[in-house]
Amino acid sequence: MKKKKTITVVIADDHTILRRGLQALLHEYTDLEVVSEAASGDQALEQVRLRKPDVLLLDISMPGTGGIEAAGEIRKLSPQTRVVILTMHAEPAYLTSAITAGASGYVLKSALDSDLVSAIRAAYEGKTFIDPGVAGHLVEKAFGGDAPGDNSVGEICALLSRRERQVLKLVAEGSTNQEIASEACISVKSVESYRGRLMKKLRIGSKRELVRFALEAGLLSNTPSMSDPR
Repeated sequence: MKKKKTITVVIADDHTILRRGLQALLHEYTDLEVVSEAASGDQALEQVRLRKPDVLLLDISMPGTGGIEAAGEIRKLSPQTRVVILTMHAEPAYLTSAITAGASGYVLKSALDSDLVSAIRAAYEGKTFIDPGVAGHLVEKAFGGDAPGDNSVGEICALLSRRERQVLKLVAEGSTNQEIASEACISVKSVESYRGRLMKKLRIGSKRELVRFALEAGLLSNTPSMSDPR
C-alpha cells in the first residue's frame, strides 16, 4: 500500500504562544507535520526558501514584511508552497488582497480547529478555502445595503447565466475542466467555451482575477470542490 503523503507546514506568526498552540494542535493530525516556525514576514520568506513546505500558515500583521506582501513573494521562492492566511481580520478588503496576492486559504483565528485543518488540506490539494465568517461579509458587501451602482459586482454577476455562475464558481474553487464537465453534466469543450465567455464578459485575463471576482460576488463557499491532482 502506498504511504499517505505528509503535508509539511511552516507557521508564521509574531506571537510565540499562538505558534506553540498551533504546533500542538497540528501534531494531533498524522497527515500534518510542522517543520519550522517564523516570527516575522522576513523569517517566513527565509523558512520557505530553506524548507520548501507544502503549506505556509501566515499571519497578516507581523514585523517587517507584512503577510500580504510575503504571500506575493512565495510563488517566486517556492512555487509549490500554498499560503493559508490565519488572521483576526474579517474585513473583505483583507481577504481580497490576500487572494490577489496568491493565498489559497483565509481563516480567522476565531475559527474552529477543524476549519483550519480543512484549509491546510484544501490548500495542499490546490483548492480554495474561505472562512465561512468572512464569506458572509463578502455576500453582504456584494449584494446587501444600498442599491449597487454601475458596473458593481452584483450587477455584473446578475448578467451571467446560471450555468456561467456555476462554471465560474467551480473554476474559482480550483476544479479542472474535466471535473467541471462532470459536475455540470456538459462536455469539456463546453467548459472551455464557458471559461472563454466569462473572461470576455468580465474583462478578466487570469484565473486569479476570476477567483477575486467570485469572492466579491459571494459565489465561493467554505467547502472546496475537487481540483487538479498534484
